[in-house]
Amino acid sequence: MEPSVKGRLHKAYYRNGAEHRSGADVSFVDIMRLFKFQSIHIGKWVSKQEQQIAANLMFDALCDLMDILKVPEHVISLNSTLSLAFGVGGQKHASAHYNSAKKQLALAKNAGGGALAHEWFHAFDHFIASRFLKHAKPQDFASELWLNNSNVIEHPINHSLKSCYQHIFLKPNSDELSDLFVKSVAADKAIKAYYYSRPQEVCARAFEAFVQDQPSKNAFLVQGTKQSAEAKLGIYPDEQQRRLISECFLRYFSYLGEALERRAK
Repeated sequence: MEPSVKGRLHKAYYRNGAEHRSGADVSFVDIMRLFKFQSIHIGKWVSKQEQQIAANLMFDALCDLMDILKVPEHVISLNSTLSLAFGVGGQKHASAHYNSAKKQLALAKNAGGGALAHEWFHAFDHFIASRFLKHAKPQDFASELWLNNSNVIEHPINHSLKSCYQHIFLKPNSDELSDLFVKSVAADKAIKAYYYSRPQEVCARAFEAFVQDQPSKNAFLVQGTKQSAEAKLGIYPDEQQRRLISECFLRYFSYLGEALERRAK
């Protein structure tokens, strides 16, 4: 049976991370101030009660993501360039989406739970392109540009990020395409569409898998990379590749966090 509209937002999302709110309620204004998002838009059909539930869930999820990545708050808002939307600006059949023209991450009111990590990586992938690769244009995503052999801007942290993309798209120490990419292409052939094998989507799913594999769990942040119908299509990394990708992402974001901490001193 399809869960009720109320049930989707009001369901209990499992998490085992640190207590960020000390049991208190927070607001979207609190989220905006802590992470310094560019703006936050709330749909006019979102009730006060729904806003409260969503704000608490999103606050915990973003704090958990920050803890997992070991980065400061402004990395989550991508240096205050990222906007959030809840219950507004949705797309048909999409529980969440990233609008690159607006630099806005939007979650649907009743179906956005579990999609936050995926969409955040889309935003990161877009944001980092011009800082990571030469000749990047405003509309470019780093994943697609890297796959098309764009040159990396020389910097030790960028070489660490290069390793992340390399282990997503290619087999270790090889120019051969990874099983993840090959299976994503096969999934597209099965549905006669170009979606799963888009570089942006392959990388966002790899990032999801990395986040879900961490000891800190939050089902509002990410879920479904192992047991969902999509996971059974093989469009998430297998166990061996998950470990390699996790090591790369942990190393990259750790380097990034440490570099930003040194700069702040």
